[in-house]
Amino acid sequence: MAAIDYQERIPNNVDLNTDRRLQRALEHWQPKFLNWWQDLGPEGFMGHDVYLRTAVSVDAKGWAHFGHVKMPEYRWGIFLADRDMDRTVGFGDEFGKPVWQEVPGEHRAVLRNLITTQGDTEPASVEQQRMLGQTCPSLYDLRNLFQVNVEEGRHLWAMVYLLHAYFGRDGREEAEELLMRHSGDVDNPRILSTFNEPIDDWLSFFMFTYFTDRDGKFQLKCLAESSFDPLARTCQFMLTEEAHHMFVGETGIGRIIKRALEVMKETGSDDPEVIRKAGAIDLHLLQRYVNFWFSSCLDLFGSEKSSNAASYFASGVKGRPDEARFEDHICRDSNFDLEVPDEKGKPISESIPMRNAMNEVVRQAYIKDCMVGLTRWNRLIKKAGFDFEITLPSQRFRRSIGPWANMSMDPAGKQISAEEYERRKTEFLPSEADRAYVKSLMKPVMEPGKVASWIAPPDRGINNQSIEYEYVRVH
Repeated sequence: MAAIDYQERIPNNVDLNTDRRLQRALEHWQPKFLNWWQDLGPEGFMGHDVYLRTAVSVDAKGWAHFGHVKMPEYRWGIFLADRDMDRTVGFGDEFGKPVWQEVPGEHRAVLRNLITTQGDTEPASVEQQRMLGQTCPSLYDLRNLFQVNVEEGRHLWAMVYLLHAYFGRDGREEAEELLMRHSGDVDNPRILSTFNEPIDDWLSFFMFTYFTDRDGKFQLKCLAESSFDPLARTCQFMLTEEAHHMFVGETGIGRIIKRALEVMKETGSDDPEVIRKAGAIDLHLLQRYVNFWFSSCLDLFGSEKSSNAASYFASGVKGRPDEARFEDHICRDSNFDLEVPDEKGKPISESIPMRNAMNEVVRQAYIKDCMVGLTRWNRLIKKAGFDFEITLPSQRFRRSIGPWANMSMDPAGKQISAEEYERRKTEFLPSEADRAYVKSLMKPVMEPGKVASWIAPPDRGINNQSIEYEYVRVH
């Protein structure tokens, strides 16, 4: 178990003090990060004590320490999972050879780009969510938001360490750029479009942490298989933190559904207008938000047929999630049956080389994982006696890349005319009126134990504390 020294200016378990040049470079970057945090981190709460967890070790069984801390004083640092001295390349053409402790020259540009893109998503989500604290539904939720935020900040540190430690001047320049791009900035936006979407209400936040952070989980799982061992070990530890973000999303949406069901029972109606009059979020509106956020995330995996994905796999740079569960780790001679449109837009099957289908393999694993929460939510609805099922839209719906890009599809995956799509768009996706209604509910509730009327209380508190605990000291 690798202990973390919090006496260091930059807490770490990578023996940073043995590399003075790297330590100086990161200490030079640190004040810029703190300035970014003050300027674009959670607005209005920098001086408040927040009940946060901090990594004590990278041991998965007991790594967290809980306590009140002001966010700018949070100890961000560099933590890698313990090294397995016997680890070998788990897939591709180099299968079975020793993993790389340094960056091979021929893979330098690809690895730098992958690390930079992953690193860019971390501060982006903090920027997207920076105003949410002002409208929190409870202190419990406020604390969870801030826990997500500080962990995204730490994930930025994780990628910046790799850029500084292994990519020389190019890496240092990329690390600087990570603080120069900003979510939604017209001139200098974040790299991936989903991370430029505004998140200005808590329903969007819960959808983001459920769907978009789940994409993050699968990207990290792929990178955790990388033959570049420091990247793999970095991502293994990041995955322990990512689980909390998805928990926040799944339970947040579950509590919104629970409250809607209570109102439906109280009023004896499932009419969306009746539910809204009672101040809850109706299930039809929730479905449109699911359609929006799930479809936004599908493109993050890349095109269904990808020569880049094939070369990442062949070279050992980026694998499949949980590579050990597959029998064939080389995939040189196998094929994948891919659904593509014919000339009339009807789905047909096309067999492509398995290596070229790696993005699709990961996307399918993601879709299956997304269903876990939906199954739980639908069980709640059924148990309450209502005939409504939340569904994931077809992966053909609202795509911008791949064979289904820019085709007019309804959420069931049926092709419709562009005119019909425009006419029915508010059936499929949140309308301006939907967003305005959700925004109208966003009134802050900051009294310990109290919860906004549009969401049910959590089932339990954090770290065995009660729901009434003062998770953020706001007074």
